[in-house]
Amino acid sequence: MLCRVQQLGAVEYSEGLRLQRELVAQRKAGAMPDTLLLLEHRHVYTLGRNARKENILLSPEALAEGGAQVFETDRGGDVTYHGPGQLVGYPILDLTQHRRDIAWYMRSLEDVLIRTAGDFGVRAHRLPGCTGVWVGQEKLAAMGVHLSRWVTSHGFAFNVNTDLRYFEGIVPCGLRDKGVTSLEKLLGRRVEMDAVVKRIVEHFGVVFALEMQIARRDVPVERLS
Repeated sequence: MLCRVQQLGAVEYSEGLRLQRELVAQRKAGAMPDTLLLLEHRHVYTLGRNARKENILLSPEALAEGGAQVFETDRGGDVTYHGPGQLVGYPILDLTQHRRDIAWYMRSLEDVLIRTAGDFGVRAHRLPGCTGVWVGQEKLAAMGVHLSRWVTSHGFAFNVNTDLRYFEGIVPCGLRDKGVTSLEKLLGRRVEMDAVVKRIVEHFGVVFALEMQIARRDVPVERLS
């Protein structure tokens, strides 16, 4: 099966939500193949369906000063941060064509990210009772998804060169006893984002048994839907 890969660059979070809704509708109708959106967001905090607002530690004034917006979403999980230097992936997959099993899907996404971290010399792992990808007790990649008639949206946020100070304004994923890390922090150097994208795409194709077709990078976001 085919999976279209679209690299979008920096996208406002609201625009990412709009695009996902439109692509999910198209995937349900069979009007497009499985699709993987890869992008970065500007500073934003998002709350999942199970989020507690008190896990945002910053006042409205501090949020405004830092230039970060807050969005409530329909994904799973609690609160997290998205920003420059973080690779966000939104798979729009029809699981009826793969396996109707949300646990399998989540573990498969984790597998993609664990393999990618390994390509850069980082031994990442799962943490019992917690979603995402971890190095020790620090989260390298957060995950939160939504399903509608077995079509997926939302996905993962992989910290590559993320400014981790922004996580100090929240209780990441509602876990007070855990930390957050990035490839840059672990390796002591900045990591080329295109190199991470290449590895993500390769592993995604292997794990989900998909033929990955990379679309042109200069297609405007509004034309994707």
